Amino acid sequence: MPAPAAASRRRTAKLALGAGAVALVASVSACATTAPAGTTTGSAGASGGKVIQVAAAENFWGSIATQLGGSRVHVTSIITNPNTDPHSYDPTAADARTVTTAQLAIVNGIGYDAWADKLLATNPGTGRAELNVGDLVGIKPGGNPHRWYSPDNVKQVIAAITAEYKKLDPADAAYFDAQQQTFETQTLAPYNQLIAQIKQKYAGTPIGASESIVTPLAEGLGLKMMTPETFLDAMSEGTDPTAADKALIDQQIKSKQIKVYVYNSQNSTPDVVAQVNLAKSEGIAVTTVTETLAPANDTFQQWQVAELQGLQQALHQATGK
Repeated sequence: MPAPAAASRRRTAKLALGAGAVALVASVSACATTAPAGTTTGSAGASGGKVIQVAAAENFWGSIATQLGGSRVHVTSIITNPNTDPHSYDPTAADARTVTTAQLAIVNGIGYDAWADKLLATNPGTGRAELNVGDLVGIKPGGNPHRWYSPDNVKQVIAAITAEYKKLDPADAAYFDAQQQTFETQTLAPYNQLIAQIKQKYAGTPIGASESIVTPLAEGLGLKMMTPETFLDAMSEGTDPTAADKALIDQQIKSKQIKVYVYNSQNSTPDVVAQVNLAKSEGIAVTTVTETLAPANDTFQQWQVAELQGLQQALHQATGK
């Protein structure tokens, strides 16, 4: 996790919270209770039963959890503002209540949302189910945390969420199986088709990127990442990239070693702006991604399909294919 000074540089806009928020969270968490796994809380669902209460640290996982749960689940996502930096988010008392009273908590892990891990640790042993994406996909802290950009990891999370729902509400197991089937084969069909099309047509195409958020996507699409990993990690973690890395990237752009430049528009530092401007001046196609759902009311698939379409168009522009 980046140091406070570095983290403060990481986004152009952040959510400001009171200095006493952490202490307030601890106080609320200590007295909160959570229903044991297998019990139900919340409002009645369409079937007449109760609704599983789910807390998702980030809205990209929350969107998937909502669609998989249908009428049997109520999901509250904590990070929903596109201008909020999940790395350095300062949770509120309401966030603590949401997490500690949930029957299922979904966190990204891998150091991405350490604040969520702290909230869970304040109220252990309650029977709450917890899904840590990093643990699920086998990525340890220090690895690339942006797993929602990995198509394979998304599939793993879908299966894991469905399995948790079936454990919490065995009577509706068939319903959750049907929800998963519909989501994977129909709802995500445009997302899956774009991934297959880009991989089939553009695999091996060299690209550059502004930070490590793009790496899992490039791997999933078979694109060749040319930007030094040390630069990608520095930008993601909010630390200063080396002069050597910046010079290498400039050379890659000027010599057309990359066909497309992909940047996270929610992490627009002076170094990134300079690279974007240089790429455009050199006639290299530029496209964007964002850290969280943008706009915030998009579904996971709407957000990803729009980004994949932008990338596909940039690749077509660059290669003529």
